Amino acid sequence: MTNDLYAVLLAPHVSEKATRVAEKHRQFIFRVRKDATKATVKAAVEKLFKVEVEGVRISVLKGKVKGGKIPGRRSDVKKAYVALKPGFDIQFGTGQ
Repeated sequence: MTNDLYAVLLAPHVSEKATRVAEKHRQFIFRVRKDATKATVKAAVEKLFKVEVEGVRISVLKGKVKGGKIPGRRSDVKKAYVALKPGFDIQFGTGQ
């Protein structure tokens, strides 16, 4: 894995569920590299957004098998649920 913390986080995962989780539990969901660990995700979020992280949970969604004329498979997605300490917040889309 690369030591560059900027390469660990691929994108924020924005959906209705992600918004609900953020409002209720102060957790933010990010798509991360497949070789990312909890420690590297925590370090990357703290460095990029200048917040303190309380905990990180990782989940891997297996790719869906698609049939038809040309069978194939979607790629796996690894997501990190990042919980922030009280008093910290991440604002997406506001330029902060």
